[in-house]
Amino acid sequence: MKRIGIYGGSFDPVHNGHLHLAETARKRLRLDEVIFVPAHVSPFKQEKTGTADGMHRMAMLELALEDKPGLTVSDYELRQEGVSYTVHTLRHFRALYPEEQLVLLMGSDMLLSFQRWYCWPELMKLAELGCMARTPEDAEKLHAQAEILAPYGRVQIICDGILPLSSTKIRKNLKKGEDCSCYLPEKVVQYIGAHHLYGR
Repeated sequence: MKRIGIYGGSFDPVHNGHLHLAETARKRLRLDEVIFVPAHVSPFKQEKTGTADGMHRMAMLELALEDKPGLTVSDYELRQEGVSYTVHTLRHFRALYPEEQLVLLMGSDMLLSFQRWYCWPELMKLAELGCMARTPEDAEKLHAQAEILAPYGRVQIICDGILPLSSTKIRKNLKKGEDCSCYLPEKVVQYIGAHHLYGR
């Protein structure tokens, strides 16, 4: 039975922290594959300056992952109209992979606010939760949250190998004209420049 990680987010842009989380989770949680699922963005957000639309975010992910065995990308949420809740996404992948084990990957802030997610008890029936701490200080809070959620399903916490990077900060730095190549895959840097994204 394969174990498949589902990793959602805006990935605006995808950076080395995202790739590091996926690779670390793949090793620590014994995942056969990690599927990146870029979130659908509503039309009014697409017009917001300083962000990239779904087509560009998908293209950057494809470039970032093309030499990463076991890491793939799905356009499922980008193809949906309206808000695409995580429960819809997990139902989709459960239908695609009825016999496999699914693991929903997330960061500290997501796990700590998990009970506010739409249909969160169903999410824990559809998939295990795999959480990567954003800072070493998060560990105690995350383990406490895992205990609270334990009656509903399995939660695994990874507290080492942290690489704290922020897409928001990277976008702001790019807009200022700063060199962010140390935070981004080389092909993503080239794509951003070629398509004049984030004010470049």
